[in-house]
Amino acid sequence: MRIELKGLKKRFGKVEALRDVSLELPTGSRTALIGPNGSGKSTIVRVLLGALGADGEISCDGTVVGEDRGEFARRTAYVPQVAPRFAAPVQAVVRAVAASRGIAPAAVEAIARDLFVDVDALRQRPFRALSGGQRQKMLAALALASGAELMVFDEPTASMDPRSRAAFFAAVERLPAATTVLLCSHRLEEIRRLVDRVVVLEEGVVKWRGETTDWLDAHAEAVVEVRAEGDVAAAWLAARGFARGIGGWWNRALPVAERAGLLRDLGRELNGQVHDVMARDVERLDPARRPESEIP
Repeated sequence: MRIELKGLKKRFGKVEALRDVSLELPTGSRTALIGPNGSGKSTIVRVLLGALGADGEISCDGTVVGEDRGEFARRTAYVPQVAPRFAAPVQAVVRAVAASRGIAPAAVEAIARDLFVDVDALRQRPFRALSGGQRQKMLAALALASGAELMVFDEPTASMDPRSRAAFFAAVERLPAATTVLLCSHRLEEIRRLVDRVVVLEEGVVKWRGETTDWLDAHAEAVVEVRAEGDVAAAWLAARGFARGIGGWWNRALPVAERAGLLRDLGRELNGQVHDVMARDVERLDPARRPESEIP
């Protein structure tokens, strides 16, 4: 599914939530929509899904999406940041959604199991009685099993534990190549794993767009944590900017592009002296390292 948003404008009283926003989501593209609170991300998603009206135009595969959005809705799946609290039992929710999608409930249950949800144990429980993480994982299973051509995810793993988050990433990566994905997220791990394009919104305007690798290079840094013992290891780590913590742990923040080289040197120089290594990405707050290009 190819989506085009042309000249979207939305005002709430005196506040311009969207100011002439135009975007293209090519078929099979994986795009992250990011920006601070109030930047217009949620407004774009609500307009795209038909929950909110706006000036401008939305096209799907070259055809303008009008007021009758039934066909568009059947081709779209959405996972919100906060799962709704349905009163119906889990089994009824699964059956209803599966029937509307023309899929077998077993397909939903299989993905739910991949996300570590025991559907058999929850069948008769009201959906609203599930934990936040269980509700989120069930919504993800319903979306991923739907066969939708457009997947819209809004902070989809916010309530998931690390194991389920990794399983969700793997499930998204298994989607057909033609599936178009729009992700709203603040999590660098989601952006790095799930998308190849980034669009940055600020105050209702597209401020930057480009490849994920370019955005991460400008906006993220790596934190490398090493547990090592001995004077040789301590001297080597200290000389390379690591700070000593407790329990034999050392840590250092550095640009993402330098992480691989550091880990390679670490393995070569301290072979046998390192007991554990952890590396993760965090957002870089230094505005001087942000992309300079802007799109009016």
